[in-house]
Amino acid sequence: MKETVVVGMSGGVDSAVAAYLLKKEGYQVIALFMRNWDSAINGEDYENADIICPQERDYNDAKEVCQKLDIPLHRVDFIKEYWDYVFKYFLDELKKGRTPNPDMLCNKYIKFDLFKKEAIKLGATYIATGHYARIENGKLLRAKDLNKDQTYFLADVTKDELKNVLFPIGNLLKKEVREIAFENGLNVASKKDSTGICFIGERNFQKFIQNYLQENPGDIVNVAAKKVIGTHKGLMNYTIGQRKNVGLSGHNERHFVCGKDVSKNILYVTIGDEEYLYSDACLIENVNFISATHPTLCTAKFRYRGEDYPVELEYLENNEILVKYPSKAKAVTPGQACVLYLGEECLGCGFIKEIYKNGEKLWYL
Repeated sequence: MKETVVVGMSGGVDSAVAAYLLKKEGYQVIALFMRNWDSAINGEDYENADIICPQERDYNDAKEVCQKLDIPLHRVDFIKEYWDYVFKYFLDELKKGRTPNPDMLCNKYIKFDLFKKEAIKLGATYIATGHYARIENGKLLRAKDLNKDQTYFLADVTKDELKNVLFPIGNLLKKEVREIAFENGLNVASKKDSTGICFIGERNFQKFIQNYLQENPGDIVNVAAKKVIGTHKGLMNYTIGQRKNVGLSGHNERHFVCGKDVSKNILYVTIGDEEYLYSDACLIENVNFISATHPTLCTAKFRYRGEDYPVELEYLENNEILVKYPSKAKAVTPGQACVLYLGEECLGCGFIKEIYKNGEKLWYL
């Protein structure tokens, strides 16, 4: 029998197959289910919130998988910690007019910190998750299935936190993962992948956020004409590049969100795919390098599933980097992560603070 591995069991097919593969390799496998959100405790106040976010169903699915694989399942609540380390930050960023990425914080503070500590209590030598990613020689690498690659969400996890971590499905395509689940009679083989922000799930974002942030309507301004053309429902409901649900249904042209002014409560929009959506540099802060390599030339993703842009890095003081992308990028968004890559290797990330074009900070962001 190999060493003990504690697997983060979510109730989905990816973590189920990860557990199966580890047991097949001879590891002593223990499953641990994390409960990070409770609709009632966390103040949601609309009908059927507990149905829309079905954590109990996920737990029951995880329990059935573990019974099938004959591995023990433990359960731990991180509801308070998730609120303190992830959700408060999420709300604070929205108040600043930024677009936060709570899934990255969940990985950093919950899945690869608190979860890891809990796993050690259970006797773990390693922890494992169902992330699509690979670790080789201490380097975080993109998954074989580039369409499912999740290194973007892992880029803020520290090098130390990634020690003794296994990603069993990182060398598999998603279709291969489902095939393994079907072949072994796992109940989650055809279960739909979860989408959206982890604690929101499939629910309507605007209705969800109204439980925590009060609506504050203000002017929608055409950024080119500097003219008021409508009223927004609160800046927290919009992100840069957004086209749908902007609130300008009476206008024939397609409008895109291109900026926010929190102090004046203004939402800036541009008509069509205009120059106001593009930039050629951004300043990132709170930089985390997983890799020992700190290049001046590499590529960057400004959003999950976004394209890789060739970039030049200028290292500044206060753990900040000026990221230059001469080919220009669309809808680079304050608060989002800029994740750096050198070929297959994920180097780390920083969070977008300011955005520039032609050497000047964009005034409407």
